[in-house]
Amino acid sequence: MRILPPAAIAAGLFVWPAWAADPVGRYVVHGANPGGGEYSGTATVEKTGDTYKVVWKVGGQTYVGTGIGDHGFIAISYKSGNETGLALYGEDGDGWKGVWTYQKGVTLGLENWTRQ
Repeated sequence: MRILPPAAIAAGLFVWPAWAADPVGRYVVHGANPGGGEYSGTATVEKTGDTYKVVWKVGGQTYVGTGIGDHGFIAISYKSGNETGLALYGEDGDGWKGVWTYQKGVTLGLENWTRQ
């Protein structure tokens, strides 16, 4: 058995074929708020250099975020008015599933994105 040096393993984590899926696209969103209550809306993800711009439209409100990630995950810091928060999603087939919370939150919301 051949053992790879840590630098080779780390480099492999950040290299992915160009054909691999990434989060760019338009999605239908379904979620559950921390503490209860369901919601739905849309999300749009655009590539902006090394980061992603994410815009949600939910219940007449617009949330704008900046994300980092790749084919397997995306982490997003977002804002709407005076509300800020953090979301983390993992690839799920052709969509994404994740958790989120508001700044100073102590419970998590759940969210699913289905590609349009």
